Amino acid sequence: MTRSTPFSAANLIREADADARTWNALPSSDIVHRTARAIGDRGIDVVMAANGDDALAIVKNLIPPGAEVMTGSSTTLIEIGFDEYIAGGRSGWNSLHAVITSENDEIKRAELRRKSVAADWFVSSANAIAETGEIVACDAGGSRVGAWPFAAGHLILVAGTNKIVPSLEMAMRRVSEYAFRLENARAQRAYGAPSSMGKCVILFREKIPGRVTLVLVNEALGY
Repeated sequence: MTRSTPFSAANLIREADADARTWNALPSSDIVHRTARAIGDRGIDVVMAANGDDALAIVKNLIPPGAEVMTGSSTTLIEIGFDEYIAGGRSGWNSLHAVITSENDEIKRAELRRKSVAADWFVSSANAIAETGEIVACDAGGSRVGAWPFAAGHLILVAGTNKIVPSLEMAMRRVSEYAFRLENARAQRAYGAPSSMGKCVILFREKIPGRVTLVLVNEALGY
C-alpha cells in the first residue's frame, strides 16, 4: 500500500504543472513483462512486487542482517515505508544515512556523504524506465546517482511501473518534462530553493551478476 506524503506526486502535480496523464499512467501487464525481460537481458535482476508493502518486504529480504546500507533520497522509498523502517532502528543494518546526519562537523559530514556512495548496499529509485531496458535517474548534485555505475557493492532500485515509457528518448523526456518539474516543486517546498538537473545516469547494462536489482512495483510511486 502506498503511503501518501506532502511530497507525493498527487500533492505537487498542480504547482509543478506536470502532465500526469502522459507520464504517470500504469502500463498494461504485457508491457510490464516485456520491459522486465528487456531489463533482465541487460544483466539486471528484476523482482516484481504487487504493491508498496510487498516491495518493502522484498527489499528487507534482499539485504542481509548487519549490512552497511545507504539510501538515495527518494519519494518512492518514503511511500513504501522504507525510510521509516530504516530510521526506526528496526532493520539491524548499519545505516550510513544515520551516521551522516549525526555528524555535526560540516566538513566531516560532507566527506562521509561522499564515501557513502560506495556502501555495500545502496537503495534508491529511478525517474524513468524504457521498455527497451534502460533505467534512468537524474539528480542535482549526484548523491543519489553516484553509486549507480560502479561505486556501490549492491544497488537496489525500487520503482513503480508508472515510470515505464516506450524508449530511451521518451525516458529522458519523462525526466525533464515530469520528474524534474515535480522534484523542483518539492525542493522549493522543502528547502525554499529550486532544484536542477545536474547529473544523469543511464544503466544500459550491468556486467557483475547480482550487483543490481530492480524491484518493479505495480503501483504509481514517486516521480
